[in-house]
Amino acid sequence: MAMGLIGRKCGMTQIYAENGSAIPVTLIEILPNRVVQIKTKERDGYESVQVTVNKKAASRLTKGEAGHFAKANVEPGKGLWEFRLNEEDSEFIKELALGKEISIDNVFKLGEWVDITGTNKGKGFAGVIKRYHFSTQDATHGNSLSHRAPGSIGQRQSPGRVFKGKKMCGQLGNHRCTIQSLEVVKLEPERNLLLIKGAVPGAPGGQVIVRPAVRKKNKRNKA
Repeated sequence: MAMGLIGRKCGMTQIYAENGSAIPVTLIEILPNRVVQIKTKERDGYESVQVTVNKKAASRLTKGEAGHFAKANVEPGKGLWEFRLNEEDSEFIKELALGKEISIDNVFKLGEWVDITGTNKGKGFAGVIKRYHFSTQDATHGNSLSHRAPGSIGQRQSPGRVFKGKKMCGQLGNHRCTIQSLEVVKLEPERNLLLIKGAVPGAPGGQVIVRPAVRKKNKRNKA
């Protein structure tokens, strides 16, 4: 299964394993993911499912968005996400219909590995010590003004410039990032909750994308 879902980070807590050890978990509420478009290999060249979440006022839609939702006869949502599926997901595609909400237990199983994408916390303008974990310079021995400075940022006449991508001070955080290979330790379909072992990027209330892990392959029991 290559299908993912859009959710909202609720915060962190801990649960206890059978041996009594505490497991830190992040609670993710899976929002109602409504199917807006189903792409097939015959018509589009590949198979995928496009979903939307939440609600958006008609006055806030562009003409393209309004036409897209009207064609599918689906209530407009905030954003569109498309998940490309594999050939073995053909049975899952047959069960879908435009406007249908995808259930959490149809996509994820207990013990599976997932990748979670979100926007991490913004820390504002930061120096290289905090942003890239540079070491500080000497506190004494003639150094009186450059304790937290990065040091040399280039050469002399050749090349006579600072290379692109040089690690310097600037905005820290508030960018999209993905944490890979996190374990699903508990499912609560009746409350649309996923309990993920470990930390997830972003502040509580932030939107996240949960999809099957790329590096760790999930083993599904085929009936």
